[in-house]
Amino acid sequence: MFKRSEESTLTSWYFEIDRRLLGCVLLLVFIGMLFMVSAGSVAAERIGMPWHFFFVKALPFYAIGLLTLFAVSMMDKKWILRISWLNVAVGLLLLMVTLVAPHVIKGSARFVSIGPFNVMPSDIMKPGFIILTAWFLAKMHEKYGANIFTNRDAWRFKWLGWWTYLAVFVPSFLIILKHPDLGTSILYFSVLSAMMFMAGLPLFVVPILIGALALVGVFAFFTMSHVHNRVISWATGAGDTYQVRQSIDSIRHGGLLGSGDDAFVKQSLPDAHTDFIFAAIVEDVGAIIACGLLGMLLYVLKRLTTDAMDARDPFVFYAAGGAAALFGTQVCINMMSTLHIFAPKGMTLPFISYGGSSFVAFCLLFGMILAVVREDKWK
Repeated sequence: MFKRSEESTLTSWYFEIDRRLLGCVLLLVFIGMLFMVSAGSVAAERIGMPWHFFFVKALPFYAIGLLTLFAVSMMDKKWILRISWLNVAVGLLLLMVTLVAPHVIKGSARFVSIGPFNVMPSDIMKPGFIILTAWFLAKMHEKYGANIFTNRDAWRFKWLGWWTYLAVFVPSFLIILKHPDLGTSILYFSVLSAMMFMAGLPLFVVPILIGALALVGVFAFFTMSHVHNRVISWATGAGDTYQVRQSIDSIRHGGLLGSGDDAFVKQSLPDAHTDFIFAAIVEDVGAIIACGLLGMLLYVLKRLTTDAMDARDPFVFYAAGGAAALFGTQVCINMMSTLHIFAPKGMTLPFISYGGSSFVAFCLLFGMILAVVREDKWK
């Protein structure tokens, strides 16, 4: 009998948000929590801790991440940009800390110890990197026109120019490479290349970027022993292939329908709760259900791509496209490492693997994308 005279903020948010993308992300988080109990229990028992050790450690990050996802998704573009600047500033500061006082884990000085938590700065600053790169590309097009890569004015020393952008992110890239963390360096480089391609990168530059990436790979191969050993092991089967062999055996043991309580291979699988969690999932529930999980990951990628293509604001186009590039590339690297298609890179599966920094960062990024897509579509 009575009609609502005006909608509440929460009601507007619910009807304007990309509910399919949000729902799929929440489902991935729930699946990740379920398999954190399974895969995390064997990893905990291997180090002599209670079965719930890693799950309990992850709970604060689940809470922080989900609160961040919902809170940020309700903000407007101005607040998203402010948070992005803060995110990059904090990330750069923590990256500098890794140069003088790193927390070394498994030979990599890419962590910073903050109280009881070990955070990874290169993971933390991913959302800010995507959003600020999108903002920069949109502003460059607004000021210099369509041809921002070969326009001489765009390369002059101005506050809005290529040198300003490179002065912020090239040092970050070099610090990440120095950790050493070749996988994350490749990830950042690939995402930036994808966003530049979206912005109209001339085709003659593409071979230059591929050559630069190849040079970085060659440099890492000859100067970083762990990269050299992993590549040789992957290419020849010689050396330490224990991780990938256990990963493949775990997948084979799972078969089509899974091993359930008889899933025992994952008990000796290193990083079953982080880098190789997909192998543990296949052994538990089988290849059929695991392919369903892959389908969900692909659907998230499809939603991000659709939101980018439907965007009216160039900034939203670059932001959603950059998020799609980051999400898709990270999923591919994790899957290829798990299936021994690529040398192991130590990269998490988004929203599924154990890893507080990665989880909170992806929640922040997706909250930002949901917010700017919502504003672009309805405001």
